[in-house]
Amino acid sequence: MTGATFRDDGGKLSLAGRWTVAHIADVEPQLRALNGNAKSIDMSGVERIDTVGAWLIHRLVRDGGATVSGASSEASRLIDSVAKSDQPVERHPYRGSVFVHRLEITGQAVVSQLHVLGNFLAFLGKTMVVLFQTIFERRSLRLNSVVHQMDVVGVHALGIVGLLSFLVGIVLAQQGAVQLRQFGAEVFVVNLIGRSTVRELGILLTAIMVAGRSSSAFAAQIGSMKLNEEIDAMHTIGLSSFEVLVLPRVIATSLMMILLGFYGSMMAILGGGLFCWASLDMPPVTFVTRLQEVILFSDFWIGLFKAPVFGVIIAVTGCFQGMQVTGNAESVGQRTTAAVVQSIFLVIVLDAFFAVFFSALGYV
Repeated sequence: MTGATFRDDGGKLSLAGRWTVAHIADVEPQLRALNGNAKSIDMSGVERIDTVGAWLIHRLVRDGGATVSGASSEASRLIDSVAKSDQPVERHPYRGSVFVHRLEITGQAVVSQLHVLGNFLAFLGKTMVVLFQTIFERRSLRLNSVVHQMDVVGVHALGIVGLLSFLVGIVLAQQGAVQLRQFGAEVFVVNLIGRSTVRELGILLTAIMVAGRSSSAFAAQIGSMKLNEEIDAMHTIGLSSFEVLVLPRVIATSLMMILLGFYGSMMAILGGGLFCWASLDMPPVTFVTRLQEVILFSDFWIGLFKAPVFGVIIAVTGCFQGMQVTGNAESVGQRTTAAVVQSIFLVIVLDAFFAVFFSALGYV
């Protein structure tokens, strides 16, 4: 007998012949047609078997739970080997190098931040378009909202801005006096206080404090409105969220930053003057006279020029993050934190840019 044959007696299979790869092509479809109905397999008539034949028998055992009898030692060994190889293989996740993993995380963060930057620039551009349309097309401006935001951003911030600027002026004068005393040049503390506060520190510190107060408040307010679907309701009745929510906050913050920046600079000078009077025995008249000599008019207008720019960036950042709120209240907290961090970061970057820019123009 040269071929592979079997006889089916009601689920009892009797195999005969050579169950090798060269002879089982005819019986394989018939075995598949059994659909696992084989109950027992008699292999006493099998003359020869290889791994392909052992696989077919193993499949009958696996699918129908058939029992095997009459198999030679070689056939039993092949069937057992095939059965072991049919076990599911446990796959371990690929563990790449730590460097590649960190590089991937860094890349994803960079792409995410670039995406956020693009959305922010689009939001800023749309805000500027609405502002220009309000100015040149004489659209109605919600003055009540602007005045209210000016009260919240400016008047309510006078205490913290004044106190912090006053203390920074004292610290700046004290540290400057300690260093300049080594050279017998304590009188130049006035130069340090006057120019640094009017041109840089007064505006920068005020912008950082306004960013911490107002940018976070804008993000939380607008984010809560978006969660409550109030912004969607505005759009439904034909109101623009930029005209109602964003534009009044941008105008109020930019205007109040000019006043707060000047106020913060004066409080810092006042703190430095009191320290010079108390510690360096410098009369207030002498201090004021020296200020008039060392502070240039360009220092004033440079500081006041930066103030409204910082105000626009702070307000737009807070409103932008508020508009990004989605899902639940946890998103409000995340966006509020992002508003504060991003607004302070942008203020410092812009301040550095302005410092280089005006220095290149010769205003040093």
